[in-house]
Amino acid sequence: MVARARVLERMELAEPSGPLAWKLAPHMEQTLIDMGMRGDIIRLMHREMTQEKSAPGIKHDRFVVHGIDKTPEQNEGPIIGRVVKRGTADDEHERRYLIVDGVDGRSHYVDIGVSAEPTPIGGMVSLTPVRAEASSVDRTVARIAQANGGRYTVDIHLRHDPTATESFAQTHVRRLEAIRRAIGKPERAPDGTWKIGPDHLDTALAYEQRKLRAEPVKVEMLSSRPILEQTGVHAATWLDRELVATDRIAIADTGYGAEVRKALALRQQWLVEQQLAERQGEDVFYRPNLLRILRDREMRAVAGQLSNEMGLKFTQIEPGERVEGTLRRSVDMTSGRFALIERARDFTLVPWRDDLERHVGKPLSGIMRDGRSIN
Repeated sequence: MVARARVLERMELAEPSGPLAWKLAPHMEQTLIDMGMRGDIIRLMHREMTQEKSAPGIKHDRFVVHGIDKTPEQNEGPIIGRVVKRGTADDEHERRYLIVDGVDGRSHYVDIGVSAEPTPIGGMVSLTPVRAEASSVDRTVARIAQANGGRYTVDIHLRHDPTATESFAQTHVRRLEAIRRAIGKPERAPDGTWKIGPDHLDTALAYEQRKLRAEPVKVEMLSSRPILEQTGVHAATWLDRELVATDRIAIADTGYGAEVRKALALRQQWLVEQQLAERQGEDVFYRPNLLRILRDREMRAVAGQLSNEMGLKFTQIEPGERVEGTLRRSVDMTSGRFALIERARDFTLVPWRDDLERHVGKPLSGIMRDGRSIN
């Protein structure tokens, strides 16, 4: 027992409090559990990564176990890399983890919660940590309720802010409904009036923290195929977005980083051959609206296939145009995910937004905003 106490002291998990007496740190048990879990994860990562041809003799200090390791790089933006392995992170097989061979030269173990986003082995992903915080909708509700005796309804909202629309106010009601189902408050009177307490922002934060436990990171699929297969496709790829970015990410010159660097060079040469970019000495200049040109190429090709399947012609929507029709489904392309909107005599494709999921099969309308989506 004394020997173990001295070991804990060296680990800074206990401190002397008298002759042969120690005071244990309050977080000692959880720290030891985390250390044991980290050891198991590192062994798993080492086994998987040493099977990768791009990672011979990889060192343990290149492993990062997110959620356990407290390293500065965990707060420096998204993790971008190739999926090496995916599996279940708990005994109930509800949570998922990914092992990612990062472009930064590190191997990352990330608990992605209950995310259902497809992540094929060999595909390229971006994993962005999610922060739990009250939203602007929550702050608006709290402000309006404070000015109206702790009450909130759509009518109260419209009286308080004459510039607001009813559909905009309804988004606040849906937010309140989601929080009430998860947390049990705020209360809603039989007449539909919401009773908003002075602690509403704390309630909203608790709701976000519960969501955070289920989905601690945002999973974005950058490419379902190996990155070198993106170098000659007529579509807006992650490579193109990175080439034209003003703030490019740091890419290591070893491991997967070296593969990505090669893919970027090959893609740049392909763009020059396609007359979508021009070399001037050591500099390369890209066509204006390069991403839109590439996206439209892929869209027209996919739309041709959909047109044959649906028996309808495709009409492309330009920024500023109104879109009205029935949202049928999402369509995944290399350039991103799009919403298929069917109209009486034709159909169109517009960039997808996550909140469109609940409108599938329903009529919708909106204005195309500079190629981003419809509002």
